[in-house]
Amino acid sequence: MDFPGLADKRMHRPAAVLVPVVLRDEMPSVLLTRRTEHLHHHPGQISFPGGRVEAGDASAVDTALRETEEEIGLHRRHVELLGALPDYLTGTGFRVTPVVGLVHPPFELKLDAFEVAEAFEVPLAHFLDPANHEEHSIVHEGRVRRFHAMPYHGYFIWGATAGIIMSMYRLLHMQMGAQDS
Repeated sequence: MDFPGLADKRMHRPAAVLVPVVLRDEMPSVLLTRRTEHLHHHPGQISFPGGRVEAGDASAVDTALRETEEEIGLHRRHVELLGALPDYLTGTGFRVTPVVGLVHPPFELKLDAFEVAEAFEVPLAHFLDPANHEEHSIVHEGRVRRFHAMPYHGYFIWGATAGIIMSMYRLLHMQMGAQDS
């Protein structure tokens, strides 16, 4: 959560993102987008494809898949759903449900130029290596706010995106620890 003091989920607008893990032959990667600079929410930031829940969406999964198709043209037939991570509350008032899915190549992306400046992949191993996890802080409205960041080749991955990645990291770390015992 960007701002731990925001504990009341009911006050947040529901949204969902797809956490797309691409099954590449050499190694799995995570597909991310860079938002265009003119957007009102999080301009220029690195994000997962997704957005707010709309009235016609049957579930958070439906929202994540619909938004992914709209933003980057990745059709749901390429996505094998694994489940959802815990909801993530943002300081901008969203309750984001991260839906994790395996993406099966080959696929072709068609970016919505209004919302998405670019799409790129980061090796999953980068996010699973604690050496790449950073913690930063800022003063916002008189309070110190801490946030995760995971820079990668000139991309500053932070905020909700890094927080969701950390949630996935913790879950995988716990699963791997349970297997070792």
